[in-house]
Amino acid sequence: MMRRQQVAVALAAAVLMGSPAVPRARQESEDARRVREAATVFGEIMRAEDKAIPRAILGGAEAVAIFPGTVRAGFIVGGMRGRGIISARTQGGWSAPGFLTITGGSIGLQIGGEAADLILVINNRRGLENLVSNQFTLGADAAVAAGPVGREAKAATDVQLRAEILSYSRARGLFAGVTVNGSTVRPDRDANERFYGKRLETRQIIFGPAPGTPAPVPLWLETLDRYTR
Repeated sequence: MMRRQQVAVALAAAVLMGSPAVPRARQESEDARRVREAATVFGEIMRAEDKAIPRAILGGAEAVAIFPGTVRAGFIVGGMRGRGIISARTQGGWSAPGFLTITGGSIGLQIGGEAADLILVINNRRGLENLVSNQFTLGADAAVAAGPVGREAKAATDVQLRAEILSYSRARGLFAGVTVNGSTVRPDRDANERFYGKRLETRQIIFGPAPGTPAPVPLWLETLDRYTR
C-alpha cells in the first residue's frame, strides 16, 4: 500500500512539473532578475566615481531607466534590442519600477552581437512623459545626448545640458556616454502583469500609487536612492 502511495505522489509531481505553471514561474523569475540586474549594473557603475555618472546630474534627474545586457547587432552602425526598467522621482524617493523594451536604432561604434548595459537619465518631466508613452523614438520625440562621465558635471557641453535624456553604455567593462538616436522605447505590459500580478501601464506604475514591492524591488530602490541624493 505504501509503495502505491509513493508511486502516486511521484506521478503527481511529474504532472505538476510538466504543467504550464512552471514556464510562467520561470518567466516571473526572469522579470525579477531584470530588476536585480538593473540594481547591480547601476551600483557597479556608480562605485567607480571617476568614471561614473556625475552625482549632480543624477541629483536633478526626473527618472532613471536601465536596460541590462542589451544586445547590439551589426558593425559600426546597427540595431539593438533589450528589456529594462524605469523608476521616476517622487516626493518620498523613487517609484516602483515599470518595465520597458528598446529596439532598433544605432548605438555608435560596436561589435556585432555584443551585449551592453544601457542607462538613460531623464532630465525633465516632458522627457519622462514621452519615454513612457505608447511608443517613443529617442532623438526624434525628445533631444538625446551622450552623457558626461566623471565626478563633476561642469564638463558637460551645451548640447548635454539642453538634452532631455542623457544616454550611457557599458560594454566589456568600459563605461561612457553613447548616442542611441533612432531607438524605439515601448512599455512592456506583459512584464508588468507578470511581475505585479495585474495588467498595468508603465506610466501607471511610475506616476501612481505603488502596485506592490515584489522582491527585489527594495534592492533596486535602495541602490537608486543611494546614488541620486
